[in-house]
Amino acid sequence: MKTKRLIPQCLFALAFLFFGLVQSNAQLLIDAPEPAPNPNFGGGAWNQICAGDNGGFNQYFVTADVTGTPDSGNEFILELSDATGDFTNPIELTRETSLDVVTSTGIEFSIPTDTRGSGYKLRVRSTAPARDGTESMAFNMYYQGHVTSFNISPNGDGTTGDVNSSVPVTLIVDNVPNAASYQYQWYRSGTLLPETGPSILADQDGIFQAYIDYGVCTGSSNAFSNSVSFDICTGGSGVAIATPSKTALCPPSDTETLQVDSPDPTWSFQWYKDGNMIAGASASSYTVDTSNAGFEGDYEVEISAPTICTERSAAVTITNASGFTVTRDNPANVVVLPSQPETLSVSTSAISPTYQWYRNGSIVSGATNSSLDITQEGTYYVSVTQNGGACSSTLDSETTVAVVPASFEVVVGYQGTYTACVSTSTVLEVQAINAIDGGGNATDVTASLVDSFNYQWQRNGSNVGGATAKTISLTSTDENGTYSVDAVLNTYNESSNSLPVQLLTNETLAITSTSTVYCNSSDIITISTTADLSSDAFSWERDGASINTTDTSLTVNEAGTYRLVVDKNGCDLISNEIAITPLDPNLIQLDVDGEIVFPEGSSKTVTASGGTAYQWFDANNNLMSNSSSMTFTEEGEFILVANIDNCEITRQLTAVYLDLFNIPNVITPNGDGANDQWIIPNSYSNKSDVNVIIYDDKGVELLNVMGYQNNWPDSSTAFPQQNMVFYYIVKNASETLKQGTITVIR
Repeated sequence: MKTKRLIPQCLFALAFLFFGLVQSNAQLLIDAPEPAPNPNFGGGAWNQICAGDNGGFNQYFVTADVTGTPDSGNEFILELSDATGDFTNPIELTRETSLDVVTSTGIEFSIPTDTRGSGYKLRVRSTAPARDGTESMAFNMYYQGHVTSFNISPNGDGTTGDVNSSVPVTLIVDNVPNAASYQYQWYRSGTLLPETGPSILADQDGIFQAYIDYGVCTGSSNAFSNSVSFDICTGGSGVAIATPSKTALCPPSDTETLQVDSPDPTWSFQWYKDGNMIAGASASSYTVDTSNAGFEGDYEVEISAPTICTERSAAVTITNASGFTVTRDNPANVVVLPSQPETLSVSTSAISPTYQWYRNGSIVSGATNSSLDITQEGTYYVSVTQNGGACSSTLDSETTVAVVPASFEVVVGYQGTYTACVSTSTVLEVQAINAIDGGGNATDVTASLVDSFNYQWQRNGSNVGGATAKTISLTSTDENGTYSVDAVLNTYNESSNSLPVQLLTNETLAITSTSTVYCNSSDIITISTTADLSSDAFSWERDGASINTTDTSLTVNEAGTYRLVVDKNGCDLISNEIAITPLDPNLIQLDVDGEIVFPEGSSKTVTASGGTAYQWFDANNNLMSNSSSMTFTEEGEFILVANIDNCEITRQLTAVYLDLFNIPNVITPNGDGANDQWIIPNSYSNKSDVNVIIYDDKGVELLNVMGYQNNWPDSSTAFPQQNMVFYYIVKNASETLKQGTITVIR
């Protein structure tokens, strides 16, 4: 009879327990958002969104039914899917804390300005508790970024008229900002075409027009183009420019009139030069005037009329008959040295040329050749006259500045990258030579004179043997010092600026340590180097601060990052760094947690990691293994001694046979020492990753622990009734291992 009464009681209690669990974890239910009326305007709820028109209007509302009460501090977040309705990367539209606003007044939101599509969905999610609401149905949503009329024109040239052409023409949207970011609906004579980009190839007769594609919102704004009537022609009129009397013209007096051959009075004309429209040139003729600079080029004429194809003629090339070149053969800046004339010269393509040289704007008497020897300072050029060919003309050469220096400035510098006490080698070079006139003005004459000087490099004021080139290479710390160069040319003897050179030795500095782990306050670690420190100043550093400048090896008794810095010829030579860290016993890891459990008659292998050496001992201090693994075949107490370098870590281990009994469902806590507590197998007890939970018959949680110690109930637990039933769950992080009832009989 007892059993018959107990079964329904257990079932009722279990049902109550799980009902309580469900209630304690009840979800906040959020229905799909529904469009709501805009309280600022009359009318009903929206069924599609066409935002951006009417002064950028973009204000909409939704409501969502909510079942349950959110936690304190909750926020409702309205989210928008992508254009296909996917919420993998939702867009947050707005947040609302008021439940009444969400369910009644309506959440106000705006759509992003790049929203364009027919598959967008909305949902509301909460933050406390964290719940995703039901997704809405799909909506048409379009933000109309451009809502005014726009222009389409041939090749985007900005024109607005009709087009007649013997070849297909590309019509392009030419005045919509970021035109390529939109899709379009193109029509030809009212028929929708498949093209959707910002251009279309017109290859059939018809009237072309484009709309920005806003889906169901298309046409609700003025985002449409002008209409372009396109007629494709089957043949041209053969327009040509009559052969001119001459195409090689002599400036500045020559002119030549270009004339359309057999013009029709119904035609319109437009002249072009080098492919560019000539403003105002719209007659059947055009006069080329050589008094205008840049008259040379290719000239064309284009004809158009309602009854013909727009057509452009072949080009007529007009050239400058007097055109020739004059090239200066010497540098732009030259130095005239005492009793050493400098030769200036030019070359020219002129026919039968004559020459006249000028100094400071005045004629140099008798200087009528292509070259001139000078001994004075000044600014020189030559006028070259072409006396042959179709016409005569004169062209001046580029100027040459000649300097008779009072002295020279010699500038030396580092070739390439150089950093003191970082570079292990460098090259010094003469980088510039400036001629200084009597007024102190400098003229760069490096190109013409850098190879003419004789050089002698000096270090710390003394000549460097054999260093007589315009560069000097330094590769040793023995060569550190201050360098300059003496430069001699004729009667000039100049000294350069000075350059300091401080090279770092190319040797390396290494330190080693007896350990990198600091065990305890009595532990001593020694850091040393094989380098000879007897003749150099040095400093041992910890964490960048000097701690010792006298000992060639360093005794370490605290953690930190150590290095050695040696003064090598005024430069710091820095060693490698060694990090000394305090001992962390948790570095030694075992692949078991808690007791080592295995069935009697079998074995269990345990592996340690994180150390540099291992020793396993039994309770009698007998060495059982000296590898990282130990196989246990008997229960008992064991010791693992693991080393990390010179540090020793000890772990106490207990091996026990696996309990093969089942989890008990009856206990008798009457103080007789037998079955007083709920003892579960050691495969579940004392495990830090196993969770044991006990509930009473009303679903109230009495115990919730990790690593259950087989200690429930304790002596203070009261059981006011006979034969009370409790419920337990044994689980780990991923699954429930055991569950059932415990009957307490008193």
